[in-house]
Amino acid sequence: MDRDSNFRLSVSHTTRPPRPGEQDGVHYHFVDQDTFRQLIQNNAFLEHAEVFGHFYGTGRQQVEELLAAGHDVLLDIDWQGAQQIRASFPRCCSIFILPPSLQELNRRLSHRGQDSPSVIEDRMNQARAEISHWEEFDFVVVNDDFDAALEDLMSIVHRRQPVRTEQSSKIASLLAELLEND
Repeated sequence: MDRDSNFRLSVSHTTRPPRPGEQDGVHYHFVDQDTFRQLIQNNAFLEHAEVFGHFYGTGRQQVEELLAAGHDVLLDIDWQGAQQIRASFPRCCSIFILPPSLQELNRRLSHRGQDSPSVIEDRMNQARAEISHWEEFDFVVVNDDFDAALEDLMSIVHRRQPVRTEQSSKIASLLAELLEND
């Protein structure tokens, strides 16, 4: 978003508690389960899903206002939410962000110091199931080197093509590794 002032990030609703340093309305709209269910009843979400034991949803009003103002809106959502968004917005661009390896994913989750070991273990146990949905997306970006992955993202959103086209074979072998059975 620092590189393109037209982009806005949608701030999702969640029922999970804030992590250290997170602020309500900035990182998420933190709500309890009853409030979240009421928002579902009121059709207040463009998409919503239960992920890792908590509910997440993208607020309809916020996104519609941003789109009406002419902004491109970024949604940080999982595959379940992406399915719902694609059904409502068939022209959207969906990008699946892959970790460079399961070991690196585990290291990143552990080193950010925001989740308990049990939460990290749950996320790692579900990682292959989450990654198995990669084919549903328009593009795949491997977050191996942040600057290179950012360039890929910028290229995709501006030109609908990745910068590192040589990534195809790397992505194929990475997916084989990530999705292999234990």
